[in-house]
Amino acid sequence: MTNLLQVHELRKSYGAHTAVDGISFSIPAGQCFGLLGPNGAGKTTTIEMIEGIVNPSSGVITYRGKPRDETFKREIGIQFQSTALMDYLTVDEVLALFAGLYPQPQPIDALVAQCQLGEFLTRDAAKLSGGQRQRLLLALALINDPELVFLDEPTTGLDPQSRHNFWELVGTIKAQGKTIVLTTHYMDEAQHLCDQLVIMDRGKIIAQGTPDALLNQHFDEVFVCLQAGALNSDLATRFQAERVRDQWQLASNDVQQTLADLMAADVCLTSLQIRPPTLDDLFLKLTGHSLRE
Repeated sequence: MTNLLQVHELRKSYGAHTAVDGISFSIPAGQCFGLLGPNGAGKTTTIEMIEGIVNPSSGVITYRGKPRDETFKREIGIQFQSTALMDYLTVDEVLALFAGLYPQPQPIDALVAQCQLGEFLTRDAAKLSGGQRQRLLLALALINDPELVFLDEPTTGLDPQSRHNFWELVGTIKAQGKTIVLTTHYMDEAQHLCDQLVIMDRGKIIAQGTPDALLNQHFDEVFVCLQAGALNSDLATRFQAERVRDQWQLASNDVQQTLADLMAADVCLTSLQIRPPTLDDLFLKLTGHSLRE
């Protein structure tokens, strides 16, 4: 598998504060590569250094095995975490404006179809809904037909339906052979979209690999979950249950035995759920605090 981009011992400090602390990873061509972690983990600083927006304090970044040059700039597209669109321009006018900035832009009609913009082309771009705005920003990131696409927290603040619609668009882009770098603090998003990922916390990489490989490496159990009222403190201690938000969570290597023990203790199983471990569980196990915090 060919690596499109490589990062070696990348570091960024702001005075006494180290935002990114000597991280290294490779991004395979044609995959969705995720940077996962809570706010403040160093994800955005990392991709801004890769994009060339922020200068590293130290470290090496190579693209196609060479230092980044004008070819890199021509072959990337960026959807920033926050982008201000011009006032009083319609969606089609914004697309035409950005297309004029590149020598060989993609056909606007193709972008409109791909990003599902047709219903609001004549609408004021500043008055779009959250999901509509993100689809427009994705189209702008793709307008130069890039090989490498950066998506920085693209679904933050979107409702569930808009998030899933955006996920479908990302899948379409990856199917075209493009390489995607995604930053997110949503564990379900990373698990759904990413082929490879690194998990960051406080500027360091604490785990990296495929989502399945990471979960298999760190877990050999499933979780038996019950509503908070199902266990009193004595039973919670007896079963080594952990309180996670509004549930009790029991790690189990033998579900049938766990259920038999719960029934023997006369525990109400009406709210019972059994689920596999997730990236949120992995982050909690590695760092001691939740990915959503």
